[in-house]
Amino acid sequence: MSSAVEILVVYYSRNGSTARLARQVCRGVESVDGASARLRSVPPVSADNERAVTAVPEQGAPWARLEDLTETDGVIVGSPVRFGNMAAAMKHYLDQTSSLWLQGSLVDRPAAVFTSSQSMHGGQESTLLSMMTPLLHHGMLLVGLPFTLPEVSTTRGGGTPYGASHVTSASADGQLSAEESALARALGRRVALLAQALRTGGPAPRG
Repeated sequence: MSSAVEILVVYYSRNGSTARLARQVCRGVESVDGASARLRSVPPVSADNERAVTAVPEQGAPWARLEDLTETDGVIVGSPVRFGNMAAAMKHYLDQTSSLWLQGSLVDRPAAVFTSSQSMHGGQESTLLSMMTPLLHHGMLLVGLPFTLPEVSTTRGGGTPYGASHVTSASADGQLSAEESALARALGRRVALLAQALRTGGPAPRG
């Protein structure tokens, strides 16, 4: 049985921080032999118009489709913090997955989450948990970051057991810290390894 897997990394980003995390997550996925990342974004929404302003984004990753979820072996979802919750754009994308839920299309697929915020206590962990809830309803297998990863304990910015994260104000130039980048890569790697283990029937990854 082939161990080749593809992981969907889908995110919403306004100012670039969540997009930077997404690219590090993709690097982690692709550090696993036979694993590839499919990077996608979601368009903004507003009270006036829930459609994408353009057919394709002017920059960054292509817009995500529902088919991206079913065509891949796992998903890693990212959103900036919005008052301790995921952004409306990401919730709008996940709210469209009812048909997949009815069919059980995502049951037993690995999933993980990541986020970014301006301030240290801006609601990162509650935002990560908010993104986990619909994934749990789909019967997906959630992956976090264990304390065996030293960066979980040493980070002075983002990075939690619930998922990778970034704190903009903790960095003078707004770039990801070494620990934040390492944890984002670790998250991608763990999801890819679990997807492979589920594909081949091998042992689940450790550490």
